[in-house]
Amino acid sequence: MTEGQAPPRELEEGLRRSRGGFMSRLRGLLSGDSISLESWADVEESLIAGDVGADLAMRVVDRARERGAPDGAVAAVRRELAAVLLPRDPAWNLAPPAGDPRRPAGTPAVVLVVGVNGTGKTTTIGKLATSEARAGRRVILAAADTFRAAASEQLRIWADRANAEIVSHAPGADPAAVVFDALDAAVARRADVVLIDTAGRLHTKSNLMDELAKIRRVINRRLPDARPETLLVLDATTGQNGLTQAVAFHEAVELTGIVLTKLDSTSRGGIVFAIEQRLGVPVRFAGVGERPEDLVAFDPTAFVAALFEDAA
Repeated sequence: MTEGQAPPRELEEGLRRSRGGFMSRLRGLLSGDSISLESWADVEESLIAGDVGADLAMRVVDRARERGAPDGAVAAVRRELAAVLLPRDPAWNLAPPAGDPRRPAGTPAVVLVVGVNGTGKTTTIGKLATSEARAGRRVILAAADTFRAAASEQLRIWADRANAEIVSHAPGADPAAVVFDALDAAVARRADVVLIDTAGRLHTKSNLMDELAKIRRVINRRLPDARPETLLVLDATTGQNGLTQAVAFHEAVELTGIVLTKLDSTSRGGIVFAIEQRLGVPVRFAGVGERPEDLVAFDPTAFVAALFEDAA
């Protein structure tokens, strides 16, 4: 998306609560011709209330005040927030095409999906599988969440909906063994992408984090040329608590991206800025509804435009 274009409809509608929440107050505070020191302090408080985080909110306000903008304070804050978001490679794909340096010949794209229970992890995998299958790619799902009895069945339902294949073992089986067999199957069947579901583990349980690290080692041994994506599914409504989760997962498995779910259910969309600034890891997808197509590829320019849509 280039500057001046309208953001995608799904993202625009999904951010309705954020625009009516902290962003509405923010625009009101910045709407005058001259902004007082007290108003700038209120702007900082508004950003904190929107889950931007205290340190980052202070930095954004200080830079907006110092640098200003020819078209006003709103534009100055918008520019500073946009600068927080990481630059994107426009050629990035979840499953790079054959011949891409990130996907050597004969090697499927591998995506490890992690996150705690209740974030929408299994649903996210199903939506990703649907999107990849609709793009004409052969998808295999690895049901490596063997600790929760219903997890494999839920994933199987999504596999059927997406016309994807699934590899699963009996409940309680070694998750790493499931992953190994799924990778074997992907190579034998010439699949394009393997999506790996994992247990919804709490970031405070070190033994479960160790299991994630074990799965990652299995991927590296079975497909040493693969460059797996490791996506953390994070519930946007959890705010700064979610950021704490993200830090723990990043330390354990080196995240390459974030999937931010339930973004349509919160008025505090500022968590996106906090995540990218703290982790240096991009938000790759945003969940803004229940339908498969409501999991949208995250575009920083579109996101900021959607947040500030009424601030012209």
